[in-house]
Amino acid sequence: MAIDPQQLPEDPATLRQIVAGLLQEVDAKERRLQPLQHLLEQLLRHRYGPRRERVDENQLFLFAAGMRSASPQAVPAQQESKAAQPPRPGHGRQRLPQTLERRRVIYDLGESERQCPQCQGELQHSGEEISERLEYLPASLYVIQEACQKYACSQGCTVVTAPKPMAPLEKGLPGAGLLAQVAVSKYADHLPLYRQEGMFQRHGVTLSRQTMCGWMAQCAQLVSPLFDLMKEQALRSKVLQTDDTPVGVLDPQRARARLGRIWTYVGDAEHPYTVYDYTPTRSRDGPRAFLQEFRGYRQADAYSGYDELYQDPEHDVTEVACWAHTRRKFYEAQSSDLMRATVMLAYIRLLYDVEREAHDRNLDSGQRRALRQAKAQPILGDIRKYLEREQLQALPKSPIGQAVAYTLSNWEALLRYCQDGDLEIDNNGAERSLRPVAAGRKNWLFFGSDHGGRTAAVLTSFVTTCKRPDIDPWAYLRDIFDRISAHPQDRLAELLPDRWLGARQ
Repeated sequence: MAIDPQQLPEDPATLRQIVAGLLQEVDAKERRLQPLQHLLEQLLRHRYGPRRERVDENQLFLFAAGMRSASPQAVPAQQESKAAQPPRPGHGRQRLPQTLERRRVIYDLGESERQCPQCQGELQHSGEEISERLEYLPASLYVIQEACQKYACSQGCTVVTAPKPMAPLEKGLPGAGLLAQVAVSKYADHLPLYRQEGMFQRHGVTLSRQTMCGWMAQCAQLVSPLFDLMKEQALRSKVLQTDDTPVGVLDPQRARARLGRIWTYVGDAEHPYTVYDYTPTRSRDGPRAFLQEFRGYRQADAYSGYDELYQDPEHDVTEVACWAHTRRKFYEAQSSDLMRATVMLAYIRLLYDVEREAHDRNLDSGQRRALRQAKAQPILGDIRKYLEREQLQALPKSPIGQAVAYTLSNWEALLRYCQDGDLEIDNNGAERSLRPVAAGRKNWLFFGSDHGGRTAAVLTSFVTTCKRPDIDPWAYLRDIFDRISAHPQDRLAELLPDRWLGARQ
C-alpha cells in the first residue's frame, strides 16, 4: 500500500501493521535480489576473475584445526603429514635431454697463445670445459618422388611396373608426416587451419584450409577401425570417468552457431585410453548409446541424463559422484553465506588430506581403501550431521541452500569412493582431459559442421591418449597413418598407443 511519510497515522497498532508489512516487503525483495546478486558475481568471476578456486589456507586452518581436535582419529597430525611428503624437486635450469643430437664445436687457442707467459714454454693440453646451448632448426618440407620402374618384354608381350606402398590417402598429395603435422598442430597445439595455411605459405607451399580440412576428415575415416577398438578397450575399464563441454557448431540454417557437445570417457590404469565423442546436443541419447556395453563404476557430475543408466538393471552401472563438483558449489556460495561455506570447504579439505597421504605413501588399492575407512569415514559422518542441521536453517533457494541440497541428494554416490580403493575422490581426471578442447575452442572457435565435430573427436582421442604414456603424438600418428592401410585387421590392437609404445621399446 502507498504510505505518505507526511501523514503517518498516530495509532500504534496501525503503525506496527505498517512496519510489519514493510519488513515483509524488504525480506521478499532481499530473497529475489540474492540469487541475482550471486549470479552476477559468478558471471563477473567467470569473465574477469581467476579460474582457480583458491581459498585462504589460514582461514581454513581455523576450522580444520578445531575439527582435528574434535576427532583426532580422523586425520593424521599435520607434522606427520608433512613428514610423509617426499622432497620437492629443485628449480632452475634442467639438463638437456640426452636424446637430442649434439653438434660439437671446438674452440682452440692459436699457436702464439699456447706459450706460458712466465717461462715461454709450450702449454700442454689438460682438458676442456664443455657448455651446452640449445638451438632451433626450422621445420622443412620436401617432396618424395616415387619412381616405379617399368619392364617390358622385348617381344611386346608383357609390361610390368614395380608396385609402390599404399598411401595414407589414396591418390592424395600429402605424406604421413605432413598429415600428422597438421593433425597434431590443430588438435594438440590448437593451431587453426588458417594459421597453418600461413605457416606453410612461408615455406613456399600453398595449402588451403579447405584442403587440409578434407585431409583431416579422411584421416579420421582412415583410423576409424582403430578408434572403435580403442573405445571398446576403454569401455572394459572397471572405473570410467566422464564429463562434457559445449562447443560451437556452424549451422547453415541458422544465423549464428549453435552448441554441440564433446564428451570425454577416461579409462582406468588397465585401459589407459581417453576417448571423445561428439553429439549435436546434450541429450541423454549420446552417452546412453556410447555406454551401451559398459559395466562398472562410472564417475561423473550429477547430470540428470545419466540417471537412466544407473537405474537400469541391465546396464549394471554404479554411480560415483565427484567431491570437486560438490566443493565448487560451496566455493561459489561464499559470497552469500561465508560461515557455512567455509566450514564445508574445511571439511572437504580434510577429505583431500587423506587422499594426499595415500598418494604420498604410494598405497595400493586395498591399503587406500583401509585408510579411507579409518580416516575419511569419520569426517564424512560429521559432514552429514552438519549438513542435516544446517539444511533446516538455510533458505532452500539460496546458494548455500542449493549447495547443501545438492550434497545430500547425491550423498550415497559421494560416499562410494570409500568402498573401493580403485575409485577416485573426484572426477578431475575427466575434467583435465577436456582442457585441450577448452583451449582449442578459444583458437579455432567452432566446428564447421557436425561431421567436423566427429572428426575432431576421433583425432583428439589419439592425441590425448598419447599424452598419458608420454608418447610423441606426431611420431605415433605418422607411423599409424603410414601403416594402418596395409596392417592386418586381426592384429589391429598392435597399433593402440600403449601397445605401440611397448613394441618400440
